[in-house]
Amino acid sequence: MAGTSSKVPIEIVSDDEMASIDAALTSAARSSVTPAAAVPAIHSSASAPRVRRNSTTVTVEAKKGPFTCSESDIEDIGSFVSTSRKKKSREDDTLLHRFRSKRGLFVTDITRTEWCEKQMEFSLFSEEWKNHEPKPDLAFVYGGGKRKSKAMRAGIDRHNQLEQEVLERVEVNVKSCEDFMALKLLNFINGVIQLLAEGLTRELPLISFDFAQGIWIVGKIDEIRMPNTRNNHKPVLVETKTRYRDTVPSESQKRNGRIQLMCYKYLWDNLVAHADHDFPSKQLFDYFELNPRRFLCKDLQRACVDSGITARRLSDLVACYQNTCKMLSPANDKLVLIYESQRDQSVLEEEEFMYDDGWIKSEIRNCVEFWLGQREASYVDEEDEWKCGFCEFVSQCPAYTDDSESTETLSEDDDSSE
Repeated sequence: MAGTSSKVPIEIVSDDEMASIDAALTSAARSSVTPAAAVPAIHSSASAPRVRRNSTTVTVEAKKGPFTCSESDIEDIGSFVSTSRKKKSREDDTLLHRFRSKRGLFVTDITRTEWCEKQMEFSLFSEEWKNHEPKPDLAFVYGGGKRKSKAMRAGIDRHNQLEQEVLERVEVNVKSCEDFMALKLLNFINGVIQLLAEGLTRELPLISFDFAQGIWIVGKIDEIRMPNTRNNHKPVLVETKTRYRDTVPSESQKRNGRIQLMCYKYLWDNLVAHADHDFPSKQLFDYFELNPRRFLCKDLQRACVDSGITARRLSDLVACYQNTCKMLSPANDKLVLIYESQRDQSVLEEEEFMYDDGWIKSEIRNCVEFWLGQREASYVDEEDEWKCGFCEFVSQCPAYTDDSESTETLSEDDDSSE
């Protein structure tokens, strides 16, 4: 790969991102490939005044062998949503532009929209109503600010536990939007190198352009495994959901998990397909409003060196990102969804299913129509009205009726937020 040395890189990981992006997600360690040993990683903190080394963090030199990576009243919200939707006549007032400008559409936006579009809409405007000020661009905030339930907090703990099986964290002080984007790109590069060298990686960030819809979609894959078979070089994507109770998830929750995994494969395959000739680097800089010639912060420059990458500017890392994508094969059509108990991490159910390209494209297209304001938010189907019993916006929702019955609590599963 151009601009790299033979040294296998370290991974850089952001706790801020982990807390807001993947709050309820966990990674499975069940692979026929032996997981890599814990290795140094770099953790970013936008608020840190200087580089810090935690007591549990090891330095690069300490590791033998190759480095691998790894509030307003709720009653006011309804009228606020109604008023705001009437203004949505211009392109720059779509939900996508208003809430995901310079961030891209998240995979969890797609799954949460599929779960209930009206709830997604309420969630977006509720957070804006409470804050009254836009979030700083540096935050790269994911999701709609959902409160963390007991199940979600347990998911975070399990998530961190599994992550630390393959990496240890080192903090860096990032200072700009360019640095945050570089952090994601470097994490991807390091993760791919770990996958190719060790056969397993976790928490792999994806930033991919959907040419069909003309939008950027971003996400983070729980786990990727490289098959052991000699003739199969297509990586297998894995998603793990932890369950508060030892029960099998509802069909609606399974469908949500399938959409999430199919989205990841769709993004992965898009990166691979366009890596050689039409990689959209200019669109990347333009959409996220990034200066490609901006120098990375000193900490990130050192991290690149430690990872065996020669990169001083953001454009250098984007070129490495593109070159890394050229090394990959399309993801395996077989996808793996694991549900495990939060009580003892036992597997409650492991589902293998096949990727359906036409179906997931239709789901994404339907979701984008909502985000672009091409139609109003829809409500849950009659058979899914049990969801309403666990929605914090139910008293404002015109579709809710008191005789809606609940069959399962959403809080049992940690897949309600990423």
